[in-house]
Amino acid sequence: QVQVAESGGGLVQAGGSLRLSCTISGLPFGDYAMAWFRQAPGQERKKVACISDNGDTTSVVSSVKGRFAISRDNAKNTMYMQMNSLKPDDTAMYYCAAAKRFGSVCTGDADNWGQGTQVTVSS
Repeated sequence: QVQVAESGGGLVQAGGSLRLSCTISGLPFGDYAMAWFRQAPGQERKKVACISDNGDTTSVVSSVKGRFAISRDNAKNTMYMQMNSLKPDDTAMYYCAAAKRFGSVCTGDADNWGQGTQVTVSS
């Protein structure tokens, strides 16, 4: 049984930082590309960043480029997203996803999703 667990969300003031983590069990983590998505109230879920199975390739949306960084530690079955210079517009539920193909997970075509972790940025 695959289990996906996000953590690290919380309430932070604008300009602050958070580090999200996503830990997966029940599948060969190192064989899966991973992604972070976010969904604000009343909006569609959108990609934030994705990373290939070995971590060599990443993609980050322009709205967070230079502020957010995605990484992974395959020895720990964990993916991370360091979020700096947070803005109120970053407020959303953040979800972790896993898929066999990098191209698939970056578009949200994934079978494995977590329940999300809430990030709230106050102005």
